[in-house]
Amino acid sequence: MPSIAESLEKVESVLAESGVAEPRREAMSLLTLATKKGKTFLYAHPEHILTTEEVTILSDFLERRANREPLQYISGVQEFFGLEFEVTPDVLIPRPETEMVVERAIEILRASGGGLVCDIGTGSGCIAISILFELPDVRAVGLDISLDALTVAARNAEKHGIGERLHLRESDLFSALTDEKFDLIVSNPPYVPQRDVAGLQAEVRDFEPRSALTDNSDGLSIIRRIVNESPRFLAADGHLVMEIGFDQSDKVGALFDPALWFGPKFFPDFQGIPRLVSAQLI
Repeated sequence: MPSIAESLEKVESVLAESGVAEPRREAMSLLTLATKKGKTFLYAHPEHILTTEEVTILSDFLERRANREPLQYISGVQEFFGLEFEVTPDVLIPRPETEMVVERAIEILRASGGGLVCDIGTGSGCIAISILFELPDVRAVGLDISLDALTVAARNAEKHGIGERLHLRESDLFSALTDEKFDLIVSNPPYVPQRDVAGLQAEVRDFEPRSALTDNSDGLSIIRRIVNESPRFLAADGHLVMEIGFDQSDKVGALFDPALWFGPKFFPDFQGIPRLVSAQLI
């Protein structure tokens, strides 16, 4: 059986040949997953011999990652806003820039003293659950067209102890709602234009749910529906907060009727790109 050092070298080499970015770091991550030993142990004991079971598991993980399956789907988890979320191929992998939605939502809800939130396209539930975890007086409804995604969100909600405050419904955007009024609507909608899908990283293009990535149109069709339909479901002075694509701020801004909305305001991501839009109903 190979040692940790030998396994690390082999895994790194295969990942590098497969085009995986940062193969050394990812090789260590796969070894950590396969052996269930921390990185400190692996670094401190390069001579340690892997068991037959560990080698088998590592081989499976390596094959999957070399095929460009995201590490998060192999591990089954992704950290977001300081919490660990279960992720499966049924849900989009939470990303750091989406934490901006949570931060803005918390700011709005704290200023207003709480309220009811609607999360459109909840996926893993990371946005709604993170908000509820931080604000114990807030309740939320999570909507998603995918029942499989809602199942993942339900498990994450129970994991973080907010299941009773998050109500999940199968819904094509607002279709499952009737006369509810929300203080805040949040969303990370599919905003990648169809023409850009082919150019996405293999990990994203080939493994993450297509319906959560693109609207199969210009990238604005679902954003447009959310902007147009939100006023019906917002309470007086309610807010809408959405993540948008890197080059969409001008077009998204034009979707907001100034007779209905204050704003919109745009917030830049870590690279200075407008990534978040926030508007308040007049």
